Amino acid sequence: MSHHASGPNFDFPRGDARLDLTDLFVFTKPGDPSKSIIVFDVHPSFRLDSPKPTTTEPFAPGALYEIKIDTNGDAIADICYSVQFASSEDGKQAATVRCIRGARAAGVGEDGEIIVERAPVSVAREALLTKAGDYCFFFGWRSDPFFFDVNGNFNHMQFTGDDFFTDKDVCSIVIELPNSALGTNAVGIWARTVDKTADGWIQADRGGRPLQAVFLPAKRERNTSAGTQQMTIASSAYSHTNWNTRVATRRRMPKASRKRCCQTFSPMILAARYPFRTMAGR
Repeated sequence: MSHHASGPNFDFPRGDARLDLTDLFVFTKPGDPSKSIIVFDVHPSFRLDSPKPTTTEPFAPGALYEIKIDTNGDAIADICYSVQFASSEDGKQAATVRCIRGARAAGVGEDGEIIVERAPVSVAREALLTKAGDYCFFFGWRSDPFFFDVNGNFNHMQFTGDDFFTDKDVCSIVIELPNSALGTNAVGIWARTVDKTADGWIQADRGGRPLQAVFLPAKRERNTSAGTQQMTIASSAYSHTNWNTRVATRRRMPKASRKRCCQTFSPMILAARYPFRTMAGR
């Protein structure tokens, strides 16, 4: 999936680029079908409404970056990989990864089994990898994998073929893991960012399917909701939105068509089955 600048009006969730979920990919490790790779990208290096770059700090210290895995099809997480970053005085960051299984996986993953801690975050071209048992991790800046003529899109879709993202970057969380760690061979996967506030933990962004922020209404409500709530939110939003104007028609979307859209896009969960034959993404 991909949805850069997923906050309201193409801003960042909670006004923080580091909490903006941009991509989620799941694919089989090349040359080893017994393992899978999950790529969770956040923090675009740019704003859509300004030429100025975002902060150089890769990840929000203290926030949680979570990969949720549903193993029985009920849209509730049974496994959670939770990543938390800490910054040192010299500006470097390090990651701690926890795994939570069972009923607690549906909550906020601030505890659980520690798989790796103090893993270095890459801020330069060199990719710093951290291995821990059957797992391998990467955290840090990488080239943005998306390609799109953003300026043409905002110019009434008068596309020129220019790739706005050629020189842009994102921050990646990459986990290589054995397929056995996913529980079953048919899973639902989504990612989210969770911010720690004076009032407790608040979900900032969430996604699993492609390009939702651009096409689906009720962004703030969807970003902060659970998967089991998103069908209701999307259905309500569609019932008050002339959706078909987005595809150059004037008729209100029929109820049956609206329901099919909701079932397709919400909850925002990427359905996957391993060994994955192709990359699951955009």
